[in-house]
Amino acid sequence: MDEPGWDVDPEDEISAIVEMVGQQLRLRREEAGLRVSEFAARIGYGEDLVRKIERGTRIPRPEYLDKVDEVVGAGGYVSAMKKPMREARYPRRVRELAKLEERAVELNLYSDHSVHGLLQTEAYARALFGMRRPAYSQDEVERVVAARMARQSIFGRSPAPEFSFIQEEVTLLRPLGGRMVLRQQLERLLEVGELRNVEVQVMPSNCETHAGVDGGIEVLKFGDGTAVGRSEGAYSGRPVSDLRQLRVLELRYGIIRSQALSPPESLAFIEQALGET
Repeated sequence: MDEPGWDVDPEDEISAIVEMVGQQLRLRREEAGLRVSEFAARIGYGEDLVRKIERGTRIPRPEYLDKVDEVVGAGGYVSAMKKPMREARYPRRVRELAKLEERAVELNLYSDHSVHGLLQTEAYARALFGMRRPAYSQDEVERVVAARMARQSIFGRSPAPEFSFIQEEVTLLRPLGGRMVLRQQLERLLEVGELRNVEVQVMPSNCETHAGVDGGIEVLKFGDGTAVGRSEGAYSGRPVSDLRQLRVLELRYGIIRSQALSPPESLAFIEQALGET
């Protein structure tokens, strides 16, 4: 069983952590008196993979670490490395975004092409990434899907942040991944929309005025009074924290929010869409 794992970008700051873990794994193997060939046979992985992980050029999967822990008798020490290695396998941009989301006390999120990542089911996310062109490899799809699902732990945070989601009507009707995937996604929206700290609103397609014609908007606010925002159609799509630029994004978001259906109307719309799917 020689699973590929994830290659490490040497320019990524996480590479130093992966290299340190690899060194620890090599020391554990050597302390157990096992050559690479013997060790690989005992844990059920290929020698090449073992060498790459010990050199820090490949991120070990959780099941690999569990098997190593068992074979060398580490008593849980090696298995405890799963959390940092799980985070290390996510693309750098996702790790940076997750850190911002973890700090946020208020998240204002408008999506116009698909359901927002924090709301997506695993099946919906997998279908979405599977449609990307140029096509992702299956391993890349699994990597980004796992990262997206991990970000959703924010809903269990305490104290809980305040969420405002605005979804274009078309994102709730387009059957990406098939009808069953869409049904499960709509059910997820209804479930999240019932949380006390979450508001989900639908921007109807028949709206004659729309402040969101320049694309999606994200504004995250932090406990110290600072904020960061991003929009596809403003400031070259890059994140901004300048107050004047943030005011523009907040103005647009506020108008979109006022133009959208109210939260109760939106949940009723989603329920109707579910019934018709």
